[in-house]
Amino acid sequence: KQLQDQINRLQQMRMQLQMLMQQRQQVDLRLREIEEATTELEKTDDKTAVYKSIGSLLIKTKGKNDVLKELKENKESLELRKSTLEKQEGRIKEKLNELQSKVQNSLNGSESTEEN
Repeated sequence: KQLQDQINRLQQMRMQLQMLMQQRQQVDLRLREIEEATTELEKTDDKTAVYKSIGSLLIKTKGKNDVLKELKENKESLELRKSTLEKQEGRIKEKLNELQSKVQNSLNGSESTEEN
């Protein structure tokens, strides 16, 4: 019974870890997009019209500097999110390894008692 609970918990933790890793990958992707957008935007001059996508619309912005500022703010919040996800990932991996060891020890213990 206790072993089954541990195995169930192990599966839940693996799923949780997988979800965290997917979220971190999405944040990484978004950060790369922001980097590319910032790089391209910095190449333009101040008089170039800049548009941004909002839903299925393209809206003309007030200008390059406003968009750069917005991108920088988005980047900062995404970096914070990424850091938080990485910490959560690390904690879950530690707990996962501990629980995996417990389950393995329990399985090895039950095998040796069955042999006697």
